[in-house]
Amino acid sequence: MQKPAPLDFPVHDLIRDRWSSRAFANKPVEPAVLTSLLEAARWAPSSNNEQPWAYLVATKNDAEAYAKTLSVLVEFNASWAKDAPVLILAVAGLKFHANGTPNRNAFYDTGAATALLTVEATHRGLAVHQMAGFDPAKAKQVFEIPEDWEPIAAIAVGYPGDPNSLPQKLRDREVAPRTRKPLTEFVMSGRWGHTSPIVSR
Repeated sequence: MQKPAPLDFPVHDLIRDRWSSRAFANKPVEPAVLTSLLEAARWAPSSNNEQPWAYLVATKNDAEAYAKTLSVLVEFNASWAKDAPVLILAVAGLKFHANGTPNRNAFYDTGAATALLTVEATHRGLAVHQMAGFDPAKAKQVFEIPEDWEPIAAIAVGYPGDPNSLPQKLRDREVAPRTRKPLTEFVMSGRWGHTSPIVSR
């Protein structure tokens, strides 16, 4: 299923076509494709080139790791994410490696890496759904994540599936029109709350 964004201004097709599907096909993601997604994340920009991200990756071929990842999701997300062939936890390193000082950009940089992963996935015909709905404390315990690292997102990856495979409530959300705030609400200049003339029409 394709669901291109209704644009106000032109963007690359990979950005237009990216969306967070919950319906996944019963088809594995090839290892070579999955590693290309992670390679894309590897080349994201980061503060001081710290690269403060790590990914805990589980495929259905590794039943134990997959079950562990599924177990940290909230019940609602687990109900549909269980059909994704790949589940990932994105983890951010909270301190700079060189001197141990706090890295205030760690979450931002890990998000940037995951955004590139998502664009590469879209290029390869995959759907990616990122989730805040998981238990970070349980994830730290289950995966023995060090104290100075923080799990910040769960990610489901797979080939898009049939929306009719979802329960009715999720199916309705799957086929609903995509919406976003207009640029005039968040692009400012001069002072806070003053809409930039760049986006004013």
